[in-house]
Amino acid sequence: MVDQATVDFHKEGMRYEFERTAPPDGFPTFPLIPGGRYTDPQFLALEHQYLWKKSWLYAGHIDELPMPGDFMLWQRTGTPIVLVHGKDGVVRAFYNTCRHRGAPLVQTDCGHVEGFVCKYHGWTYGLDGTLLNLRDKRDFPSIDMTTLPLLPVRCERLGNWIFVNEDPNAEPLLTHLGKIPYYAEEIQPAQTRFVHKKSYPVKCNVKVLLDAFLEVYHLKSIHQSTVDRFLDHRGTTINLWPKGHSLMITPNRRADWEDPGARGMRRIETASELTAKNNPSLLFYPNLVTPIADSGIPFILFWPKGPRDMEIEVQWFSPDWGSGPLHPNWEARIANFERILFEDTQFAEQIQVSVESSAFHGMTLNYQERRIYHWHEELDRRIGKANVPPHLAITPVLEPYVAK
Repeated sequence: MVDQATVDFHKEGMRYEFERTAPPDGFPTFPLIPGGRYTDPQFLALEHQYLWKKSWLYAGHIDELPMPGDFMLWQRTGTPIVLVHGKDGVVRAFYNTCRHRGAPLVQTDCGHVEGFVCKYHGWTYGLDGTLLNLRDKRDFPSIDMTTLPLLPVRCERLGNWIFVNEDPNAEPLLTHLGKIPYYAEEIQPAQTRFVHKKSYPVKCNVKVLLDAFLEVYHLKSIHQSTVDRFLDHRGTTINLWPKGHSLMITPNRRADWEDPGARGMRRIETASELTAKNNPSLLFYPNLVTPIADSGIPFILFWPKGPRDMEIEVQWFSPDWGSGPLHPNWEARIANFERILFEDTQFAEQIQVSVESSAFHGMTLNYQERRIYHWHEELDRRIGKANVPPHLAITPVLEPYVAK
């Protein structure tokens, strides 16, 4: 749980940001981020192979799989993966691939099963992936059924939130997340309940839009009548962490400010002053941004659909409200957030066109945008220096500013 020393540390950071007249002494000037990182087919293929196929990615909430036998089909990386709630209470993930000839085990986005039965030839599997039976076993005289379970995908949880990783050698989720579980604990991840989700297609590379959610430099330009009215970007403090993760805390303009859409909702009693009176935004590298609040938590997820297409998915979670109905203010709160989201996405398609033009040579970042550069430094580490085309590589400059 976030302690008072941590609260004081971040409050001092916000005070420093308000008072500074320049970046900290010695802070480096960022080299250009090459525009080709958003357009080059070779680079995007490397990104897919080393980032999206080897990262811990958010897949769902336990409320979406409440009972043993409940399953959901997850295909965000282009590979069909089945998440299923086992009879032992464990949520597991498997490739949606029969071990016989590759036919799918499930063909709907979600549902309930007692086990998995391949519709092609009838091979049958338990909820734990064990191969239980197959048709005409006499014609497989040498088969050892124990060697043909469904192929698993790494699947682990932070509270009620479920993550998957296609890299079988990835470090455990909670180890990988570093400081994030410490900061997330104050909002009680194991007590959150699922409220709502919706996806929005956007015609740009996934990084074009993700960049916008890693800084608040744009608040006074595109959020003048919304976010800029209650958040003061001048006091924003940023903490860069290993493996690409980061935290950005933007103070409210007034200490007594309260989100009108959250009035009357249940509050998380364990939320610290950082969350109750400011706007902390965690980045679960590479694509999950969550501006946590003591009355509810949105997950903003950025998914690539192609070189020039992506989808932004917003999921909402609430403190446990008990056995009664969902608070009626949620509908208005989600609608208001959607209006803010549309402000953020309004230029994305045009930016994509610009970065593809001969006029665009690269991104010129300032001190406030250092989370973006941190994101790209981590991407190159994951791809590997030897694999990144030299003309698209990032010069690492932020290591001294990454909190260990």
